[in-house]
Amino acid sequence: MTRFTQAELEAARDRLVPDVIADGLRVLFCGINPGLMTAATGHHFARPGNRFWPVLHLSGFTPRLLKPAEQEELLAHGLGITNVVARATARADELTAREYRDGGRVLADKVTRRGPRWLAVVGVTAYRAAFDDRKAVVGPQERRLGDTRVWVLPNPSGLNAHWTTATMAQEFARLRRAAEEED
Repeated sequence: MTRFTQAELEAARDRLVPDVIADGLRVLFCGINPGLMTAATGHHFARPGNRFWPVLHLSGFTPRLLKPAEQEELLAHGLGITNVVARATARADELTAREYRDGGRVLADKVTRRGPRWLAVVGVTAYRAAFDDRKAVVGPQERRLGDTRVWVLPNPSGLNAHWTTATMAQEFARLRRAAEEED
């Protein structure tokens, strides 16, 4: 993996990272916003401590552990990635309440246009802020965006110590099974 200096990472601040998306996906995973490593590499969930890629594999969504640079392979599995807020920051707490709300509206429009069967927001706090749903918990939601069902997953950041890789993989697997039942 390429090593970046702090200056190179800071230069990635506010960069946009293109979605990995297509029409009619099985599941569109939605991160909070790109971190600086993601923005510097152009690959989602690129920070080494992030557990997204291992959990995706352990939960059965992918047949092998993908690297962030292989993110386009998700499309062949009916999976994609987007974010609630597009701009890159060092930490999610740099985002404003307005950015979350505006991001929620943009995300809802994107999902309605693209029509994934499931939107999986990784991070209950981000989901609550984007959709003004203070009572949301991890798991399937009553809310639909057009015909798309919504599931909130735990945040795979290494900073989220409440969830282990194993318990996170179990929750991701619950979503995978629900998505397979609709196939």
